[in-house]
Amino acid sequence: MPRVAPITGKSDVPAEHHAVVDGVLTTFGRVRGPYSILLHTPKLAQHFLGVVNFLRDSSIVAQKDRSLVALVAAREREGGYVWAAQIEAARKAGVREEAIELIRAKGDPARLPAEEREVVAYAQQLVRTSKVDKASFDALHKRHGTQWLIELTAATGYFGMLCGIVNAFEVPVPEGGDPLPR
Repeated sequence: MPRVAPITGKSDVPAEHHAVVDGVLTTFGRVRGPYSILLHTPKLAQHFLGVVNFLRDSSIVAQKDRSLVALVAAREREGGYVWAAQIEAARKAGVREEAIELIRAKGDPARLPAEEREVVAYAQQLVRTSKVDKASFDALHKRHGTQWLIELTAATGYFGMLCGIVNAFEVPVPEGGDPLPR
């Protein structure tokens, strides 16, 4: 069980914040995971929703690349809930099982095709050290441009923040979810 009672719907928040719960329901279909905790601070949850909706609806970064960085952030930050929530979407977006298993094992992305390798290496460096080496930065910047790289970096950070929330508040992996190795 989480360390605090999870918010499950409108009845758990004051009426003036029902619109935020509606936003969560519109985005995710139900209140769950990190948003069941974030809704204890509805104004913060509203800002997080703005980020996730931007990433889903307006980002120029393809879903496959966003899924790669979501999995890297979840694995590196030991975010079991985030991993379980993102794994099927990653598969639907075309992330190959070889890449998923490499990320799960915290492996060296050198054996991945260049486009996957560059994204995974960038995200691993960013999450592990809060820095990215010049070669990794330059490769993606040259291939995709500044806006794309900013959005990829922001997505990596967003999923890392979600991991911190679910880990601190001990939000369990949903029943039947794909667990991370210990």
